[in-house]
Amino acid sequence: MSLGKSSITKRWVINTLCVIVVVLVSVTLIALLLFHEQYYASVRTTLNARATGLVRSYFSFSSGTPTDETFNLRANEYVENFNDKTLMEVWVIDRSGNVVVSSSGFSVAGEPYPDYEEACDAENGKAFWTGYTSSGEHIMALSFMLGPQAAQSGAVRYIISLADIDGQLRTIAVLLFVLCGVILALVSISGLYFVRSIVQPVKRITETAQRIADGDLSARIAGREYEDELGVLSATINDMARELNETDRLKNEFISTVSHELRTPLTAIKGWGETLLDSPPGDAALTHKGLEVIISESERLSQLVEELLDFSRMESGNLTMQMERFDVLDTLREALLLFNERARREAITLTYEIDPGNAIMHGDRNRIKQVFVNVLDNAFKYSEQGGSILVQALVPEQNAVQIKISDHGCGISEEDLPHVTEKFYKANTAVRGSGIGLAVVAEIVAKHSGDLQFDSTQGEGTTVTLRFPIETQAAMPKGE
Repeated sequence: MSLGKSSITKRWVINTLCVIVVVLVSVTLIALLLFHEQYYASVRTTLNARATGLVRSYFSFSSGTPTDETFNLRANEYVENFNDKTLMEVWVIDRSGNVVVSSSGFSVAGEPYPDYEEACDAENGKAFWTGYTSSGEHIMALSFMLGPQAAQSGAVRYIISLADIDGQLRTIAVLLFVLCGVILALVSISGLYFVRSIVQPVKRITETAQRIADGDLSARIAGREYEDELGVLSATINDMARELNETDRLKNEFISTVSHELRTPLTAIKGWGETLLDSPPGDAALTHKGLEVIISESERLSQLVEELLDFSRMESGNLTMQMERFDVLDTLREALLLFNERARREAITLTYEIDPGNAIMHGDRNRIKQVFVNVLDNAFKYSEQGGSILVQALVPEQNAVQIKISDHGCGISEEDLPHVTEKFYKANTAVRGSGIGLAVVAEIVAKHSGDLQFDSTQGEGTTVTLRFPIETQAAMPKGE
């Protein structure tokens, strides 16, 4: 596995593996230090067990200060009868600091024994020393004065070789470092396997995300599914790609629809303009008919452009509201007046039942009127000739007004119903429209803390229910 400049694996090695190495080495060194102290303490205990009053008693003389010959005789007897010669070496040192006898039988000339000098000055007459002999052997020694005054007594020196102990410590060190190596290898293998199990899916996710960023909205994250955060991330990116793909499809349909919506009235306006230009003067009926079409199609163009502008403002968060107090029922009546002529022209029965009272709300009068116009326009577009549309406006509660707009058109399928307020979405592509009108309606209703609900049965019709908060004291009959 390649360690990239800023790869997860490299960061894991630096941040985790290096810490583990430092911890293992530190624990190993501390363990070795503890073993060293324990072993050397046991040697000191062994040496110290020899330096007792019994040794001093052995070298005590009833006649006072012994002669050198008597002391030397007693020293030879002590060394000869010493039972632990296999464990340690023992020297007897006279009052002058010279070695009288050694249990090894070898000459000790030139051997260092600084512990003797320290013992001469010590209050308890004892001193330890750890060092190397002239031959390079590692030893620990204890010098023990035979009397309270160094000048009037000799000393016994006990020496234990540390070669075996040092060998054991080296063996322990090797075993500990081997154990550290095994632990480090296991941690490295398991860690790299774990990191690899993360890096590989992340690599696939990155590659797929890059393909999506490059415009390939059909790209999906394939491979083994994980029941963890990576699995959730993969599923989320796949869902995002599907949503983007669907949005892109709707956007393309929207562009196609808007182009068609723009071309149709422009064609009609151009066609009637050319017709009027070529028509003989004085044909009032033809001129009147042509001007009606031009005005009607111009209004249609104006409405489409206004929808596009509102949608652009909504997407950029700049759909502003001019808030004021107004009667929402009067605004509804104004919107209905705009459709009376259309209802007559398209042979659709428009019926409305509006509460006679007031319903004063705080909001943007023009935007609320736009909501009514857009919903009514949809009802007309999806109603056939001879159909009917019912508008009901009631104040069922003191603090809310409810407006229902029902048609008996083609209705909306269960699959399309949850998406009717999404941008670019059109449940029926056969019917003209940009697909953004209801998205703008939903945004305006939300900004007025209102509620928008669709109830529809395919083939039977649709009911759109609008609820807006109103001033409590406003719901009363006019004139009171």
